[in-house]
Amino acid sequence: MILGVLRGVMASLASLGLPLLRSSLPRWRLCGSALALYTRQPSRSHRLSPSDDELYQKTTVTRLERDSADIMFIESYSSQGFIINGDRVVGPCAVVPKAILQWNVGSYKDISMESLALFHMIVPKIEILVVGTGDRVERLHPSILKAMREKGVAVEVQDTGNACATFNVLTSERRVTAAALIPPTESKKSLVQVKESPH
Repeated sequence: MILGVLRGVMASLASLGLPLLRSSLPRWRLCGSALALYTRQPSRSHRLSPSDDELYQKTTVTRLERDSADIMFIESYSSQGFIINGDRVVGPCAVVPKAILQWNVGSYKDISMESLALFHMIVPKIEILVVGTGDRVERLHPSILKAMREKGVAVEVQDTGNACATFNVLTSERRVTAAALIPPTESKKSLVQVKESPH
């Protein structure tokens, strides 16, 4: 269709005494095929990676599900994961206002400024980050805690059970709170219910 329109335009211009444009027809054809080439969808193997500038931009988390609750509530946890607002989450997770994300850490030893970057970059700005380190409280490197404080985020490190309860209490008080949770490793026959409720 585009080539047909271009041919019509060039025929009109030629009738006005501009035959020079006629010689550019092959170039327009090439441009049309190149345009078709670049409008194709990327293949499944195409990998997108952020540019240097995007690495330092703030991220906004938007709720996609219309029926999500206004408050995130951790109902229970086990060695496999968590139940948050009725949704089962397997493995370590990051809970931010109105979103649950997979958190790519294996244990507390993997917690670094890179793994916590999300929590100081998202909008609305997180006031308190509750970190659940598994079966017991594990110490994070002081430089990590200091860097997070400098970015305006207070960090509370607890065992996962207490971290879940603390997160629920803080969100029920309408504090802008996030949680970074690692499931406990001890095998449990059933889910442990979190006692504190935001209601």
